[in-house]
Amino acid sequence: MSHQASPLAGVEVYIFDVFGTVVDWYGNITKALAAAAPEGINEDWHTFTTEWRTGYFKHARRIAAGGEGTTNMDKAHRQILDAMLESPRWSKLGSAWDSDHREVLVKAWHKANGWPDSSKGIYGLKKKAIVAALSNGNIRFLVDLAKHSDLPFDVIFSVDLFGTCKPNEKVYQGALHHLDIAPEKCAMVACHLWDLRAAAQQGMKTVYVPRDTDDEEDRNNVKSKAEGGEVDVVVSSLEELAEIA
Repeated sequence: MSHQASPLAGVEVYIFDVFGTVVDWYGNITKALAAAAPEGINEDWHTFTTEWRTGYFKHARRIAAGGEGTTNMDKAHRQILDAMLESPRWSKLGSAWDSDHREVLVKAWHKANGWPDSSKGIYGLKKKAIVAALSNGNIRFLVDLAKHSDLPFDVIFSVDLFGTCKPNEKVYQGALHHLDIAPEKCAMVACHLWDLRAAAQQGMKTVYVPRDTDDEEDRNNVKSKAEGGEVDVVVSSLEELAEIA
């Protein structure tokens, strides 16, 4: 009786997307915004948070396509926040939040909590392989997140090192270069299908983990190649990934 080889056979490095995949950016920021609300103002923090996050995605996509702008996520978050607060929709907040208040909100992103399975899952994988972060976040941002949520990455890669943003191919190629690893021995782990598609184009294996905060249109329909889909593996949690790796 023959046994089919695991799609993750030979993988020596697991590279993680961070925002959404490993940490819950949404829950943290909605709470931080509500806590910072000026007296007497009760806004739709879900809409505000979503607009802020969407603004960043648009910014990163523009940079990845060769457009101008900062690769530093803290600076980008501040620029997007300032632009939002100048709009009529958020004008009451704009007049109430001075520069210091805005900077506190920008730094609140650094305190996003890991998902319940994140720390344990990464610790489990760390016993079997190299575990790395590859994120659009800047290095200090990512270090703060790792310390806050006990994320034991062996190495952290920020797009600041590569002069562009995901999903530009230079980001994935840069990580592979610094890890001195063949792409087929590397697996990208993400809750964003676009991230995995970009990694796959560089020859990396792909692991999809659905999260409630991201990929609303795709997450319930993503399938593994064995099921006729496009990613190598679909897992329900990072703990499950650690078990099957």
